[in-house]
Amino acid sequence: MREFAYHRAGEVAEALAAAAGGARYLAGGTNLVDLMKHGVETPARLVDVRFLPLRGIRETPGGDLVIGATTTNSDLAAHPEVRRRYPALSQAVLAGASGQLRNMATVGGNLMQRTRCAYFADLSEPCNKRVPGSGCAAVAGAHHNHAVLGRSPHCAATHASDMAVALAAFDATVRFETAEGAGEIPLARFYPPVGDTPERETALPPGALITEVVLPGAAISPGSRYRKVRERASYAFATVSIAAHLEVQRGSVRGVRIALGGVASHPWRARTAEVFLLDGPATAGRFRAAAEAELSAAAPLPGNAYKVTLARNLIAAVLEEIAG
Repeated sequence: MREFAYHRAGEVAEALAAAAGGARYLAGGTNLVDLMKHGVETPARLVDVRFLPLRGIRETPGGDLVIGATTTNSDLAAHPEVRRRYPALSQAVLAGASGQLRNMATVGGNLMQRTRCAYFADLSEPCNKRVPGSGCAAVAGAHHNHAVLGRSPHCAATHASDMAVALAAFDATVRFETAEGAGEIPLARFYPPVGDTPERETALPPGALITEVVLPGAAISPGSRYRKVRERASYAFATVSIAAHLEVQRGSVRGVRIALGGVASHPWRARTAEVFLLDGPATAGRFRAAAEAELSAAAPLPGNAYKVTLARNLIAAVLEEIAG
């Protein structure tokens, strides 16, 4: 690991000033420090934001739930209101990493984590996300666990977060601070399409610091589910995952939210399937047809076409479980 300067910030304004010039923010460090060890990340300065007054979860008068960016993943998953209102979020967090890592990892850091594509972490291989214009080794290499939706010829990597998939299903908003002032981005726009610029992983302005994540009261879903298919029983990233909410009245779908993980460079909101299902019959055949409609846009590589079948079956199975 290369030498770097370290600054522990006590206030948001102090953190923003210390980060000017290209420093990186450090919270739990469960992803960033590993990448520094590999030589993928080489910041000259780290600004420790873990001790900023951004920890905790509170309810607004309007019924939204506001999650501080330095709240640990463990505290998020265990919070009574998260478990009651948004159980898929709690389930998603508990499906990720290990207990020790969840105790360190933070909500803001989780959103900023980078892909686990092996070529991204291997400095001897080309990677457009790491070195723009160098190429994508995964397209012709080992890509069995790579993207099947929304990928481009320049990058086939998937996003690693479980938490972000559930947040996408609940229409969360990310709030941030910059030296110019505060801002917010809906999670639906937080991760740009990979396109020709896979190195651009978020829509945050340069130097921005995530301060809060807001879950809207309108998205409360006590019956929501998160299901994760992975290659081993624990401590593995998703092959395919789903966060889903379904409201059924008199046999018809009156509300539906579906987000997929492990299939794209960002949490994939299944809008086509949602539109297909809304106000239609809540039947197994309808669920499968909605999954087929969503995955009609899939463009798998030769080694990961199985993900299309897996995602289709997972969508149908989870919706049947909720409806049943």
